[in-house]
Amino acid sequence: MPQTSLMMTLQFSSSGTPVNVQAKHFLIPGLGRYDNKYSPKLPSKFPKASIFNSHQIPNPILHQPPVNQSVAAIVFGDGSESRLYPLTKRRSEGAIPIASNYRLIDAVVSNCINSNINKIYALTQFNSTSLNSHLSRAYSGASLGKEGFVEVIAAYQSPEDQGWFQGTADAIRRCLWVLEEYPVAEFLVLPGHHLYKMDYQKVIESHRNRKSDITIVASNGITKRDQDPGVGVLKINTENQVMQYSLKSNKEPVNYAVAETLTRCNDSSYSYIPSMGIYLINRATMVNLLNNHFPKAMDFGTEVIRGALSLGMKVEAYLFEGYWEDMRSIEAFYQANMECIKKLNTGYKLVLYLPMEA
Repeated sequence: MPQTSLMMTLQFSSSGTPVNVQAKHFLIPGLGRYDNKYSPKLPSKFPKASIFNSHQIPNPILHQPPVNQSVAAIVFGDGSESRLYPLTKRRSEGAIPIASNYRLIDAVVSNCINSNINKIYALTQFNSTSLNSHLSRAYSGASLGKEGFVEVIAAYQSPEDQGWFQGTADAIRRCLWVLEEYPVAEFLVLPGHHLYKMDYQKVIESHRNRKSDITIVASNGITKRDQDPGVGVLKINTENQVMQYSLKSNKEPVNYAVAETLTRCNDSSYSYIPSMGIYLINRATMVNLLNNHFPKAMDFGTEVIRGALSLGMKVEAYLFEGYWEDMRSIEAFYQANMECIKKLNTGYKLVLYLPMEA
């Protein structure tokens, strides 16, 4: 049975377990114990992440092929939207502080590290100075195993591309020359300002078992998105195959239904669930879609995903049951931050394996 000692635990549950920030070791689930004694020293306000490589752990539990060699994460740390303004007046969404010592993007990077994904690219553009500084300093001493890294790719201009990134799809397309440096099999596309705890290995396992071209993670939990215009809505069948991708508007309410209650929808054969904006896509599929089928697409969800569906590609939904907050308003951010600090009851427990110096 895996041990449970942690360097830092942020409680979102009613158990009232105190936050432990003094422990001298922490554990990677299913992998083992890491003693912080010999880890690089960083300033106290910067978290650092540590993970073992295969030479340091007896009997490691790894997927075939190993996830840390076959999957790379693409994290979007910012956006041009002003829904969290004035918090984003001088910094991007991913750089907004939460739980005192952390930034929103740390939760997503922590999920990657603890899912054994050690190739992490952070694409940044708007108000990115604070975020770029945080990522480069906080994770520069991280032990991410052989060929592991957290690399910032800032928006750039070139003779071929004289404008800035025009959207998520455009950003990925223009960075493919960097993203294809390693022979990974899949790319995991992630928003960098959402708050949740997820084992991405389960998403990868489902994706490979179902032989999908694209897997979209959707919220099947208690989090409500009925009042959120602009959220992506997936129409899925009883096999969790995505039939349609659309954006919720103010004029068209969506009758969401969890997978177990499909009959609540107007059409009993389908369910409508909110997309979390998380995409696992085969490398060859992504390159083909971005360069050949939709070379001018700007947005990954509304253009590339819809385009993949129109081409008849196999797009599946992975249903996530846990807590998820996508920070679509100042109120949502405030509530999440207060719950994190005061350990109020939300039915959610977030664990960050990002040790802080005592």
